[in-house]
Parts: sequence; C-alpha cells; structure tokens
Amino acid sequence: MPAVIADGLVKSFGDTEALRGVSFEIERASVLCVLGPNGAGKTTAVRILTTLLRPDAGRAVVDGIDVVADPRGARARIGLTGQYAAVDERLTGFENLQLVGRLFHMRTAQARSRARELLERFSLTDAGDRAVKGYSGGMRRRLDIAMSLIADPSVLFLDEPTTGLDPRSRLQMWDVIDGLVADGTTLLLTTQYLDEAERLADDIVVIDNGSVIARGTATQLKSASGGDRVEVTVSDRDDVDRVPVVLAGSLQAGVEPVLDHAARQATLPMSSTDHVVPRVVRSLDEAGIDVVDVVVRRPTLDDVFLQLTGHRAENDTDADDDDSTSAAVPEGAAR
Repeated sequence: MPAVIADGLVKSFGDTEALRGVSFEIERASVLCVLGPNGAGKTTAVRILTTLLRPDAGRAVVDGIDVVADPRGARARIGLTGQYAAVDERLTGFENLQLVGRLFHMRTAQARSRARELLERFSLTDAGDRAVKGYSGGMRRRLDIAMSLIADPSVLFLDEPTTGLDPRSRLQMWDVIDGLVADGTTLLLTTQYLDEAERLADDIVVIDNGSVIARGTATQLKSASGGDRVEVTVSDRDDVDRVPVVLAGSLQAGVEPVLDHAARQATLPMSSTDHVVPRVVRSLDEAGIDVVDVVVRRPTLDDVFLQLTGHRAENDTDADDDDSTSAAVPEGAAR
C-alpha cells in the first residue's frame, strides 16, 4: 500500500474550514510536494498526518498505521521537520542528536553511535563538537533534519525545509533530500518555492482554500496552463497589434494573445513551437515588421498556480500555524 494515505481530511477551527475533504496518497520512496498559498491548509494536513492534530472527519494512514487509532505507533514511523530549526543552541551538534536518541530510549552507546553517523552523513563532522549557536543557517537546517532521522523513520515530513536559506545552502539541502529518497525514505514536502517543487517532487498536489484543486507531475501541471508561448518584441509599438494578425495561422485556438504596447511585446500561444523562432521572424519580416527579439517562454509552475488559484504563490503561514517544534519524538517527550 502507499506509504501515506490522506482520505477526505476535514478540519475546522471555529468558523474557519482549514481542510475540506483533502485526499492524496504518496508512493513509497518518492517525494510528494504540497503547494498552496497562505492559509491553504498545507500545515494543517501535515499536522494531522503527524498526529499533532485530530481530524474532524476523514482518515490518515502512515506506513499502514491509522494515525488517529494508533498515534503512538505512527510516531515511531515518522520524522517531522518544521519551518524553523528546533535545535538547542547551547548544546553541540553531537549533543543535540544524542539527546533526541535518548528521548527515543536508545542506550547511551547506541545514541552516540547514531549521532556520529548522522553528523558524517550530513557533512557536519567537523562542526559536531561545536556549540550550535555558531552554526550557519544551512548547518542548523541540516542538523534539524538529522535530528528527525535519529530513529530511522520510514516517512519524513519536511515543512518549508529551505525557507530563509541562501542559494548554496538550498542546493545542499536538495542534495540531502535526493539522498534520503535514494535510501528509501518517503517524503512529504511543503514549500513556497515553485522551482523547488519542480526540482524535487515526483508528484505535486496544489491546495487552495482547504481543498485539492490539482495534482500531477510538474510537466503535467505546466501543460495544463496552455503550453509554450512565444514572446515577440518589436521596435515600433504601433506594430504590436499587427503581430497576432500576421501569425494568426500559427496561434493556438481558444487562447488569446497578450499585448503589452508599453513594452512593445506580444505574447502568443502557439499551436507548435517546433522551429518557431525562424518561422516567426520570417513571417514578420515579410509583413514589414521590425523584430527586436523572439523568445520561447515555457510555462512555469508559477503560471500554473496563477491559473488555478487566481493569484501567485506566497509565503505560507496558515492561520493555525505554529512551527516552533520539529522532528518526531516519543509520546510525552518534547524538543
């Protein structure tokens, strides 16, 4: 069976419906990315799947365990990393990892061995015996994820794992995630970065207003936004209106061109973009239109988001959000 099953999850906070029947599945050793604007319900769904909230209705199953019927059993199978690194700055990286191991009732020798193993895996060996208050943001994030893996969970939930990281640290984090999946870990990833979803996800779910409004691979979702477009820039703004007329035979039916007279640009939905640049230049030249530039624009996930939700993706801060904790810990323990 799939590693994670969310079946008709419903959750309300007073008059606010955070989830309205959210359903999805995650295959084992794969990455599902959940995209959504502010207040869409992404964090609420994660909290239900990680036993931090009880759904009002619906079913949540992780690694074959119903999280409502057996939350303690589910917690033994999962790891959770929130939006902000939940590490103790006064302790060293090694001590943070060893502490979590002891909370999982590991013997001292076992916790120490696992801590050293994870420090090496996340390239933190040299910094392992230094206080965390001296770590960079990327190092803290890697340590945070390492702490979530101390008990070797089969399913890992990453809520905005690269928020606030510099580009280099983001790339390092992507490599970490690739390695986890290669080792057989199943991941649910929420993110505000569309390029991150495209880079990491095997499957993408788009949530808005507490409901799933689309699902598919990045390629499938982008194809739903109308396909490739050609952006033509001309030297005379009076020629902008002529561009779609001259190229009418090559335009995609049912999709209107976008004309920007101030920028002297016409963005055209083409029925085919094969060898389109020379064809466009030749046709416009024959019509006496002076062309400055022709660019093929492939749809991005941001375009998909705009089409599906009516607005672009924003930073996620659900109304019920509280990401001060992360990592799966035994029932009754806290970090």
